[in-house]
Amino acid sequence: MENFQEFQNAAHKRGFVEVGESEEGPVLWLKKKPPTTARDTHQLMCIDSLRNSATVYWMSVPGGVNSKTFRGTSGLEEWFELRPETSVQR
Repeated sequence: MENFQEFQNAAHKRGFVEVGESEEGPVLWLKKKPPTTARDTHQLMCIDSLRNSATVYWMSVPGGVNSKTFRGTSGLEEWFELRPETSVQR
């Protein structure tokens, strides 16, 4: 449960807000607040306390969804720091 709270705190620091909990299990869904950059468009995060993980989902190009799963908050925070800003070409 400790990791769940750490993931939740890291998500909140990055502008994610809670959108709901799963009725079928210990899962919390969060979404990015209104985007400040094109990179932030449609970012979602799922924190799963049973698997002790957090998965971030984002769109890299129109219609393309990517995801990355983390087992610890340090990896999640490093990924947020290292991930370059990109913009969606239209």
